[in-house]
Amino acid sequence: MNLFCVGLSHHTADVETREHFAGNAAIDQDLREALGCSEGLVLTTCNRVEVYAVSENVVPTARVVQCLCAHGVEAREEEMDAFYRYEGWRCVQHLFRVVSGLDSMVIGETEIFGQAKKAYDAAHSSGSAGRFLHRLFQRAFRVAKQVRTMTGITRGSVSVGSVAVDLAEKIFGHFEARKVLLLGAGEASERTARALFKRGVRDIRVTNRSWERAQALAALISGSAVRLHEWERHFREVDIVICSTASQKPVLTRARLAPLIRDRLDRPLFIIDIAVPRDVAPDVHEMEGVFLYDIDSLQSIAEQSLALRREQMTSAESIIDEHVNDFSGWFTAARARLIEGTSLRPSKS
Repeated sequence: MNLFCVGLSHHTADVETREHFAGNAAIDQDLREALGCSEGLVLTTCNRVEVYAVSENVVPTARVVQCLCAHGVEAREEEMDAFYRYEGWRCVQHLFRVVSGLDSMVIGETEIFGQAKKAYDAAHSSGSAGRFLHRLFQRAFRVAKQVRTMTGITRGSVSVGSVAVDLAEKIFGHFEARKVLLLGAGEASERTARALFKRGVRDIRVTNRSWERAQALAALISGSAVRLHEWERHFREVDIVICSTASQKPVLTRARLAPLIRDRLDRPLFIIDIAVPRDVAPDVHEMEGVFLYDIDSLQSIAEQSLALRREQMTSAESIIDEHVNDFSGWFTAARARLIEGTSLRPSKS
């Protein structure tokens, strides 16, 4: 019985590569069946695409990668090089570090905990997360809570959304009077909107495919909801556009933006794209008066806060190592009992 993880992240791949696989990641059950694994789970965020699986036989990394590609598309050699693989206790250690926020772009951020929880819940509901992944992820959640409680790793930590707000503030200085349009009203947009409101921005406009969701988010931050078919007319008024939709194709392209930019009367437009796959076509950056920043552009800002938490990482790693040893001992014993043909009795995580 093999426990392994195959994936890529912001450490190994740029946003173009990540979005290629994030946009085509199969659902847990399809992936599990395609790989011939007894259990399987896909964790997809703006910064990583990872497969956690349990199999009787060794599954080649290339086969996992190919399952993450769009149908009929082959992974390029440079994309293959971006993937890492962890097996056994190293897989356990990696997951514990991921869920605890130690492997995140913003060290100590807590968004990943909720994202991992959703990924597990989906795999559990589909039947793709069995006894091994159940125990592994339940332990990971417990480890993350302990790391947050017993260390200062989250002190002063920020989300990707608030890093985007940091960038906007660096550009504009005091930007309380600036007007902002949010394209998308999901979790990332909500965190960004809250960060904007906390910094004093009061003119925040929210548009979303779901009008009810746009209204709900606007109400949270005393902003205004914009009908999806009306957002383009707001471009002549806003200073900052923050994109975080679930679209698989660019929402903003040069062709779509060209007539909107002409109406701005030489006022610059700053676009921050925190979506993966990206909401904004890369060549939009070449348009005069438009300044585009994507998720990779936030990396340098996030790194500035790393020094504040680095001293806490040693304590966090010690907690993780203790749990890795304990879980690995359980996994080894459980695998031995399976090989012997005995059944495992349910036990608490």
